[in-house]
Amino acid sequence: ELVLKVRIQNPNLRENDFIEIELDRQELTYKELLRVSCHELGVNPEHVQKIRKLPNTMLRKDKDVARLQDFQELELVLTVSDKNLLFRVPALSEQSGYNKKASELTY
Repeated sequence: ELVLKVRIQNPNLRENDFIEIELDRQELTYKELLRVSCHELGVNPEHVQKIRKLPNTMLRKDKDVARLQDFQELELVLTVSDKNLLFRVPALSEQSGYNKKASELTY
């Protein structure tokens, strides 16, 4: 398996963490990368404008995907605005396990 780190490109989010995905090394294609990334991130593949290998390289074809190495960071650049996204990132206070009192502690 090839392990990659992916996220949705969105500079407006305070926290925009990566998730790790696994791809079968026998199926390293652009289409499979798009399918798995979208499934894991809850994004419609039709809304993905491009896949960017950070910091500044656009992936375009199967050969680009075949050159990826473990733990490389990728971003899905979406074609739709924030208002039209099919998913919603919950506010920190809505996330399970959030503790307002603990968040105010200083070290």
